[in-house]
Amino acid sequence: MREFSETGQVEWNEMLSEREELAIERIQSIVKENELTTPYSEFFVKEAKFLLLVREAYEKVCDGSLSASSLEELEQWNERLYEDIKEETYAQCYGNPEYAVKIFGEPIGRQLCFLYAELRGLIVPAFEKRRYDLLIYFELFIEIYCYFTEVNEETCYLVKSAIRYFVNDYCSDMVDNRIEEMLDPKRDFAVNIIMNSDLSDPKYLYQFGEYIGENERKISAYLAAMSEEKIEDMARTYTEGFRQGFISENIDLSKKSVVNIRYSVGFERMVRAAIKQFKAMGLDTVIYRTAFASINKNQNAKIGYFSSSINRQYDYDHRFDDAIYLNKAFIAKKLEVQKASYEKRKELARQFAGPAVIETFGEKEFFPVKKEEAYSLSEHQQELMKEYRRESKLISKEYLPSDEYSFTIIAYPIPEIGKDFDAIFAETVKVNTLDVAMYREIQTKMIEALDEGEFVHILGKAPNHTDIMISLHEIGNKEKETNFENCLADVNIPVGEAFTSPKLTGTNGCYHVSTVYLNGLKYKDLSIQFKDGMIADYTCKNFETEEENKAFVKENVLYNQETLPMGEFAIGTNTTAYKMGRTYHIEQQLPILIAEKTGPHIAVGDTCYSMAEENKTYNPDGKEIIAKDNECSELRKTDITKAYFSCHTDITIPYDELQKIEVVKKDQSTITIIENGRFVLAGTEQLNEALDSL
Repeated sequence: MREFSETGQVEWNEMLSEREELAIERIQSIVKENELTTPYSEFFVKEAKFLLLVREAYEKVCDGSLSASSLEELEQWNERLYEDIKEETYAQCYGNPEYAVKIFGEPIGRQLCFLYAELRGLIVPAFEKRRYDLLIYFELFIEIYCYFTEVNEETCYLVKSAIRYFVNDYCSDMVDNRIEEMLDPKRDFAVNIIMNSDLSDPKYLYQFGEYIGENERKISAYLAAMSEEKIEDMARTYTEGFRQGFISENIDLSKKSVVNIRYSVGFERMVRAAIKQFKAMGLDTVIYRTAFASINKNQNAKIGYFSSSINRQYDYDHRFDDAIYLNKAFIAKKLEVQKASYEKRKELARQFAGPAVIETFGEKEFFPVKKEEAYSLSEHQQELMKEYRRESKLISKEYLPSDEYSFTIIAYPIPEIGKDFDAIFAETVKVNTLDVAMYREIQTKMIEALDEGEFVHILGKAPNHTDIMISLHEIGNKEKETNFENCLADVNIPVGEAFTSPKLTGTNGCYHVSTVYLNGLKYKDLSIQFKDGMIADYTCKNFETEEENKAFVKENVLYNQETLPMGEFAIGTNTTAYKMGRTYHIEQQLPILIAEKTGPHIAVGDTCYSMAEENKTYNPDGKEIIAKDNECSELRKTDITKAYFSCHTDITIPYDELQKIEVVKKDQSTITIIENGRFVLAGTEQLNEALDSL
């Protein structure tokens, strides 16, 4: 945020007021005296009316009249702000690239669709009282409007230039603001709502400025009816997982003072309890929302707090909006600003303890429609994004060293999951609090067997056609070293997996799963071929043509890269979670956090120890985990541009699609871990109790 002396602040406010007055007068005149011809007139009048609505919301937030409104009035306001992008109205929405291009043609349709989405993001600064953000977008809108008073062959160029100049001019402010809200507890917009509101009154939900739907209203009401003891227990599982992460990694939590909570709107009662529990550990809380502007977005990822999506197709259509301005100069500037912003706040960064994440699951199936009219990244831009992700991660690592902070993740269902929500929620609480000591012992036995192997062979059972050999690192001293990490319920709740970074050389075969959700997208018959640990081929059966299927996998699993390594191999052991999925028919709705514990899985991309390979890590039995590198990550020592891919996507095979998982020793003898979907290794049979009760 901009910093001024007292005199400078007065002058700044006066300047803003003058610019605001001019901008609002101009927008009002567009509504009243619009000078444009069809088809542009309707677009700019409609957007001008929306901006005036946003400005009105801002004024009501500032004078307190919005929070004093009745519940019915707040619901009406929420509806007015978000009604255009609802699924039922989206077919004729200017935020729909298909419709925008149909009305305006190429490339103007894409440009105005981009502008529409950026302006819809202004609901956020209106509720957070960020008048400067509102102003600069108002001025961008007016500038672009002026280019349509006389449409000619230069209009497209002028609009694109305006957007690029805007991004270049305000990149510093937007990126710097984003990093500040990630680190500074003084940015307490959400924390204030959570700590100072009557959480039994649903009116508080409408103070965030997020879309409030059935999920948010119902989960808030559900938690409001819980006893304080249950709320405290749920929060304790989560906050203790975070604290245990510091203990297991031998990091001194007392040197930290800030934790970041990320969650879905509706869970405020649990979050309030967690804030208090973290405070007892000496940690203040920062809570920032997911990015609203394309400059700070990261494709489909939502990082921060947010509500359920009002329209997932709308989100999908705008995932590559930055294509309109993404070039080498922008990437260089964004990285420069990130570096400067972290440097300015390096003392705050040293105090950062890490993120504590509450994920949700249960959204209905989503089948995205890939639209040619939507922006996509060119091959050159894809390479630029690879470079940006790598360099951005290195900057973050410099100021937030991976060996000095930790994290935790836990997940709960939302009401959209269906009529069994209450039972599923209770079962999820059970899954999140399983007997860690039992799993520690079972997984230790499994790891001892795995450490005997040169390879692990995974064989699917029809219709699953997985047949792959996974190569393991050679262990020098089996008394003191291991390939596999014994993953218990600390940073990664719930309990239940043993994982490693496999060798790439010698890892060959086909990995297949009949149905899987990855980052909110459904894949049918996802099949990946590996040659020496690198993806050699891939497909799925989502679409009619092989070309479409390959493009879908490349974009959303490979992140538009030509190949990726196998960065992880793991065996999930949480059969209780698997049983929950099967009992309530929600297997495909489970988040990867839980799904990865319900069978073997691989991850494509970076290893689990990306950019933290030198950190010493030990299992509860004292053995050091030595399998942190692979042939790609080792390249960091000579050419870091070839070492990392800035992605890590877990893909799980359910137990009932398994014929066999066996350890293959150097002498070709084998040790069977799983056979016909059941654990058969001595000492692991207790895991079958949940499976046998299905």
